[in-house]
Amino acid sequence: MAIGTQEDSDTMMGEINMIPFIDVMLVLLIIFIITVPVIKHAVNIELPRASNEKVVDKTENIRLAVNADGIYFWNDSRIDDAEFEARLVVAASQEPQPELHIRGDKAVRYERVAQVMAAAQRAGVRKIGFITEPAAQ
Repeated sequence: MAIGTQEDSDTMMGEINMIPFIDVMLVLLIIFIITVPVIKHAVNIELPRASNEKVVDKTENIRLAVNADGIYFWNDSRIDDAEFEARLVVAASQEPQPELHIRGDKAVRYERVAQVMAAAQRAGVRKIGFITEPAAQ
């Protein structure tokens, strides 16, 4: 329905109808308001405190411990970084491949545990697990 008189019905209306644009903008605004709280970059967590199942420790599994100082222990014997990566390559070539069970002290820098995971990936280790203490009840 055009606003005007009957006599200028042959002329074209020169105004832009803004209502559809406003509707689209309101819908986009609602979508952004809903999704912004979901995009939270900081997650408050406390590691390690949970365990969902008891792990059966097989003799062929690799038990890697990282103490609070960031020192690696391969099956309870201390190793340096270069020897650690060489042992990972040997372990990755075994068939069946052993699992790597990482026990990280909760005071250790996360960087040291991340370096373990990166070295395991480079070596080709396919199964990595984290060993934690059972949650306090």
